[in-house]
Amino acid sequence: MIVLTSQKSFTSSKPFEIRWHGRGGQGAITAAKIVAQAAYLDGYRGVTAAPFFGAERRGAPVSASTRISREPVLVVSQVEAPDVVVVLDHTLLRYQEVTEGLLRGGWLVVNSWRKPGELGIKGGFNIATADATGVCRELGLIVAGLTVVNTAILGALLRATAIVGMQNVENVIRERFSNGGAGINVEAIRKTFGITRLQVLRE
Repeated sequence: MIVLTSQKSFTSSKPFEIRWHGRGGQGAITAAKIVAQAAYLDGYRGVTAAPFFGAERRGAPVSASTRISREPVLVVSQVEAPDVVVVLDHTLLRYQEVTEGLLRGGWLVVNSWRKPGELGIKGGFNIATADATGVCRELGLIVAGLTVVNTAILGALLRATAIVGMQNVENVIRERFSNGGAGINVEAIRKTFGITRLQVLRE
C-alpha cells in the first residue's frame, strides 16, 4: 500500500494509481492526462492515462485512470485498487463502485462544499473536499452551461497527495490552453488548493 500526504514524495516501485469519476463534459479524462503529463515532467519514467466509459454522452458517468511509476508501466487496464479516487461530481458517491477497491490509507478527493466528515462516508481512508464547482463558477469556467471542474479539482489532489509538483501541472496547463485559458485554469487550481479541507485517517 502507498500512502502519501502533502509532506511526502513518492519513491515506491509500485505504480501510484489514481481513478477518476465524473460525468461526461466535466473533463475527468483530460484531468487524468494532465496529471500523467505533469508526472512525466517531474521525472517519472512510467506514466499512463486511459478512459473507461459506457454511454459517451454529456452527463453520463465516466471514469478514467492514471498510473505513475519510477519504472515503465505496461498495464493500461482499469484501476481496481487505487491509491486515490478523485470524484468530480459528489452525487456519484451514491454508487458503491466509486470508492470500491480504494486502498486503506489512500485518499478520496471529492468536489464538494461539505467538510470531509459531513459526507457520511465510512472507510479506512483519508478524505479531501473542496468546492471546485464554486471556484469555477466564480472564475467563469463554464462551457455550454456546464461547469468544467477538471483543472480546479487538481488543486485538491495536489493538496492531499503532492504526487506531482504544482509547477509542472501549471506547465502542462499552459501548454494545453491558450494564454487566456491557461491563466484562468491555473488560478482555479491554486484557489482550490487553498480551500481544500483534509481529514486524515487516525490509526
